[in-house]
Amino acid sequence: MTDHPRRVTRALLSVSDKTGLIEFARALAGHGIELVSTGGTAKAIAAAGLAVRDVSELTGFPEMMDGRVKTLHPNVHGGLLAIRHNAEHADAMKAHGIAPIDLLVVNLYPFEATVDRGAGYEECIENIDIGGPAMIRAAAKNHDDVAVVVEAQDYQAVLDELAANQGATTLSLRRRLAAKAYARTAAYDAAISNWFAAELRTDAPDFRAVGGRLIQALRYGENPHQTAAFYRTPDRRPGVATARQLQGKELSYNNINDTDAAYECLGEFDATRTAAVVIVKHANPCGVAEGADLVSAYRKALACDSTSAFGGIVALNRTLDADAARAITEIFTEVIIAPDATEEAIAIVATKKNLRLLLAGALPDPRTVGLTAKTVAGGLLVQSRDNAVVDGMTLKVVTRRAPTDAEMRDLKFAFRVAKHVKSNTIVYARDLATVGIGAGQMSRVDSARIAARKAQDAADELKLAAPMTRGSVVASDAFFPFADGLLVAIEAGATAVIQPGGSIRDDEVIKAADDAGIAMVFTGVRHFRH
Repeated sequence: MTDHPRRVTRALLSVSDKTGLIEFARALAGHGIELVSTGGTAKAIAAAGLAVRDVSELTGFPEMMDGRVKTLHPNVHGGLLAIRHNAEHADAMKAHGIAPIDLLVVNLYPFEATVDRGAGYEECIENIDIGGPAMIRAAAKNHDDVAVVVEAQDYQAVLDELAANQGATTLSLRRRLAAKAYARTAAYDAAISNWFAAELRTDAPDFRAVGGRLIQALRYGENPHQTAAFYRTPDRRPGVATARQLQGKELSYNNINDTDAAYECLGEFDATRTAAVVIVKHANPCGVAEGADLVSAYRKALACDSTSAFGGIVALNRTLDADAARAITEIFTEVIIAPDATEEAIAIVATKKNLRLLLAGALPDPRTVGLTAKTVAGGLLVQSRDNAVVDGMTLKVVTRRAPTDAEMRDLKFAFRVAKHVKSNTIVYARDLATVGIGAGQMSRVDSARIAARKAQDAADELKLAAPMTRGSVVASDAFFPFADGLLVAIEAGATAVIQPGGSIRDDEVIKAADDAGIAMVFTGVRHFRH
């Protein structure tokens, strides 16, 4: 690639985000570059004492229709699209009085931010930029001659090149900026199309676009031979993508995936009702508990499977305090995420320099409507978020014995957790704490056995007379296809069961529960998670 420079003689600036605008415009003027601008951008530049031409001088038309029409004109797009060394293009420019535009600086109307703050339909429509994307795409197409900037963070790169090349930009920079420009307009249009689909309640639009803004390039993906990057989408759901990292090493792909799993599970637990802690390892909860305070909840969660918790992710639904921080830092932990943290807690965590501390500011709402996406070979699977919560379900007692109040409390707790464990899922719980979790098995009976085995291991480690599954309740994310999985849970000591129901063998499973004298509740809602 020949890195031929192109001298910048004229720049068109039209920005909604004016961060760094005046400093940039002043530096451009210092290189003798003529400034052309629109509306509020032109006013801001002029107010700073810089010479600027209004775009209406180029077009011969004033801005009209509340600013909807101002740059959609041949004098603008001809100046951007003309191939400088093409004689026919040069003749057309001369014949029609079109001056070249060598640098375009545009950031788009803040559509995503407008939607994010809950603006009404008409306001969102008015914040769909038309002229901006048209100019950006034109300049990016003609990047052999024109540089295009779509966000303030690239101002310095342009200025550095102008300084190094006597007021010119290089092709390598222009190509990078063009690629970024098309990605920006693609993400912008994706946000608009997805907003429209949501407004129209269209579950399966003919085209589905996904766009995001780079948060960080990752060292590698799930494994060292895979490349990876982390992007923020317009969905400003509280969590790992929006959290502020106070300390610790850079997050890895697996850290991000696991932290998201932990915080999404945590969102099921109302912080105004009780303190809750979720410990995750390899995207599965290995311990979840509620308590009077965070430290007691953490101790209960850790007791479920302290072996798996080593090197895990800890999520808390309240402000991290000193007592909880001390307890968590007693063992090796990769990440702590919480809505906030006290200064004392931050200082305690700081003694573990590699431990990441993330503050998300708020908890995710499990009832929020949204989308999830997963790639498959040659395709994209998109579905609505699983926003069903047990408190909104109609629970049906199907056995002769109904659960006690204490059992019902634990059943609801266990079903909240089961929603966030990979299928097939079995969760034993007792006193608002998991005491055995079986995840991701091909057979539900195997999940029941694994969860019971883990409970026995925990009892051996804690030197308990019997595993905590004695007197526990059990949750299944989907129906029991046979009674065998339920019989394993009964043998482990479970006294009550919560499951969706719906199997052709429900009667057989209910009879097994009645024969054992345990209570069973149907939710009518399945929580598969693959």
